Amino acid sequence: MIGIWALGAYLAVILLWTTLIKRSVGEAMILGFLAVLPFTGAAAAQIGWSSLYSAATDEIVYATMAFVFMGYLLDKTGVLDRLIDLLNSLIGGVKGGPAWVSTVASAGLGGVVHNQAAIAATVGSVTIPWMEKSRLDKPSAATLVAGNAGMGITFPFSASMFVLVGSATVGPLLNVNSLVLPLLIGGLWCFLHRLIVTWLLIRKSGMTPLDPAHRLTARIAFGRGWATLLLFIVVAIPLIITSGAIATALSEWTGGDITKTVSVIVWIPVVLLITGALLGRKQLPGSGRAWWALLRESSPRFGIVGITVVFAFAGANALAATGLPKQMTALLNQLNLPLWLLAILIGLIVIAVAAPLSATATMAAVGTVGVATLVAAGVPATTAAVAVLIFSSCEAAVPPGGAPLYVACGIADVDPLKTFARLLTHYALPLLGIGVLIIVGILPI
Repeated sequence: MIGIWALGAYLAVILLWTTLIKRSVGEAMILGFLAVLPFTGAAAAQIGWSSLYSAATDEIVYATMAFVFMGYLLDKTGVLDRLIDLLNSLIGGVKGGPAWVSTVASAGLGGVVHNQAAIAATVGSVTIPWMEKSRLDKPSAATLVAGNAGMGITFPFSASMFVLVGSATVGPLLNVNSLVLPLLIGGLWCFLHRLIVTWLLIRKSGMTPLDPAHRLTARIAFGRGWATLLLFIVVAIPLIITSGAIATALSEWTGGDITKTVSVIVWIPVVLLITGALLGRKQLPGSGRAWWALLRESSPRFGIVGITVVFAFAGANALAATGLPKQMTALLNQLNLPLWLLAILIGLIVIAVAAPLSATATMAAVGTVGVATLVAAGVPATTAAVAVLIFSSCEAAVPPGGAPLYVACGIADVDPLKTFARLLTHYALPLLGIGVLIIVGILPI
């Protein structure tokens, strides 16, 4: 059971480095990768190099970096602000309007940006002050924003999704194109859950409709921001041409398999970057020096995300080389648990690991093993992947909480401890339930 011991060492190093020593998750993933190599025996050097090379040359790493820059560009050019203003003008005038705006905007950004901390910062900086003016208490406002940020994981195409489908364990079981629609449906189930939570929080509060002075009229907001809706339209283009009857027709016309020729994980960020640049063209730099300054300002995001993703892939590849997937699957199968109990066990493991780690690191650490185990138990690979991604979206909802929680609490100026109970009951446990219900087939995807 050398692979299980390797996983234990991997998790111990990452948890120690991020929670006790309080260093970055990128550094932790490097150390976790190095900690696994001794468990691969005499071939450690060869496996280490091949694992790292495979990770660094994967197209999914490119896609992740493109999504990071796309989110940064949309933020810097004011495109995201216009999208939020548009949503606020439409529903900000009803009771609890800012809370509804926060939830809907988080879902919208979750389908584009996929960075939980960025979603919490972007939406929270606008809606938390408005929620307070509408008489929602600070802990509830921070809870809502932090809990909603998880939708960046439960919609395609997050870095966590890329880590999962790009791993040596899950890659052979699952084609990325086949995961897109099921994950979208799974994300909509999670969005429905967020709407119910928002309704409950509004009902328990004394929120009043937002003062018109704090929102644009629908006419002005639509005039300024209608074009931002194109972000969601252009995403559909690569999806449409690689699925269903259109994909079949194009494959027959071209004489090849269009689903393999057109990589959605490559083209989604490309079309979003082009669309975002066109929408925010007036705010783009006008000189080479200004462009260099823009790229320099964005570089910290690339460093953190890039290192995390590359070494998450490398660590997952090295763990696969120890035989971990087969060993963990065999161990869990020996327990002879009914499917519903197995689903709960895997969900609890993923959520527990997601508490101190990011969703991306969680996918590399235990997500791939969870999917493989569920597939071995007879669950379709796409169903297992959707459920595990939903489990991992609890990054901010379980103590000690992730970056989105501290971003939201920082904006609201509230002690994070005051949010833990509601995050557990309103977000972590329901998301565990949603994932389990998807696995056992009660919630269709």
